[in-house]
Amino acid sequence: MSDGAVDLSHEARAKAYGMALDDINLVDLDLWRTDTVWPYFERLRHEDPVHLHPAEHHEDGAFWSVTRYNDIMAIDTNHEVFSSEPGITIFDPTEDFPLPMFIAMDPPRHDAQRKTVSPIVAPNMLHTLEPVIRRRIVETLDALPIGEPFDWVDRVSIELTTQMLATLFDFPWEDRRKLTFWSDIATAEADSPLFKTDDPETEGRAILMECLQYFMGLWNERVNAEPRGDLISMLAHGEATRNMEPMEYLGNLILLIVGGNDTTRNTMSGSVLAMHRNPGERAKLDANPALIPSMVSETIRWQTPLAYMRRTVKRDIDFGGKTLRAGEKVLMWYASGNRDESVIANPHAYIIDRERPRQHLSFGFGIHRCVGNRLAELQLRVLWEEILKRFPRLEVVGEPERVPSPFVRGYMSMQVVIPDRV
Repeated sequence: MSDGAVDLSHEARAKAYGMALDDINLVDLDLWRTDTVWPYFERLRHEDPVHLHPAEHHEDGAFWSVTRYNDIMAIDTNHEVFSSEPGITIFDPTEDFPLPMFIAMDPPRHDAQRKTVSPIVAPNMLHTLEPVIRRRIVETLDALPIGEPFDWVDRVSIELTTQMLATLFDFPWEDRRKLTFWSDIATAEADSPLFKTDDPETEGRAILMECLQYFMGLWNERVNAEPRGDLISMLAHGEATRNMEPMEYLGNLILLIVGGNDTTRNTMSGSVLAMHRNPGERAKLDANPALIPSMVSETIRWQTPLAYMRRTVKRDIDFGGKTLRAGEKVLMWYASGNRDESVIANPHAYIIDRERPRQHLSFGFGIHRCVGNRLAELQLRVLWEEILKRFPRLEVVGEPERVPSPFVRGYMSMQVVIPDRV
């Protein structure tokens, strides 16, 4: 293994290369639960970079997998042929539970709705938020135990990102963990342990309707007040969003919650894991804290918190030597593109002082590039500025428990021990 996390051993590669191409199934949850997907990506990049998965691989039918960096970039920046409608995951929205959201829209609706919420992450807002973020990170880190294991995911990553979400929504502070729960439910696979019944689809919908009901109360408060700087007030007063149907409001809420929660929290956890497994990189950072911004970008590439985004072909097109037909699904595998050895040197290694650390696909490209990418980088930068002041080492105990999902590449739990303080 090249960095202790990516299994490209002879045995793993032999398994990936020993099966027929049509038998490779990138949405097999076990590949993500065990973090063993990498040799399958490698093989597809080399042998079939625009690969058609047969219908039996997924309940929602056949789909194309695109695994090379430059091919992904070409699709992501061509919204005229590759549409974000009707959805950005492999699942098609159903007629009885549609969740329209602006990331799953094409222009002009996408542009107008995105413009409504983008001021929340404008440079002047980030400048205002930075001292708030730092104060909360300091309080959270100073409360951690020394010399005994604790769950970093829960105590640090979830707590910090949920506090940030509560601030952006001006959400009742005492209920902020509801945001985490709703985010997890919105992206959970049917066999997730989050579901407590034998009917996860019905259970999940009921939980998301509870989310809508809660946020409708906040909407009604904000729409009848003067416009303020929080996301709900922006949506309630925005010309492109104030007349949304309830399910579109819920869809955009889920987008903002997941976008502000899953991605940053999993990169926070991933940064600790990467540093633990690469002590030489931590030594570089200790010796030169000015490398923190570069380390943040490398972590976002290495982690790739959302493994893919889906597009739908609008008209027949020849692409990568294949004919893609109108209506077919295309999965852009950011996780694979970020490990494409033809574009990124030594891509499986975690190297915090890369020459071009921001050369990654994790935020997407084109009109759907992550609206909150600078806020995510800010939170990670401040977190590591404060970690360096306090903790000479962060030791991960055992293997982290990974999210069993081909969409969210994250951690359910990760036990960490802090041996001592500075």
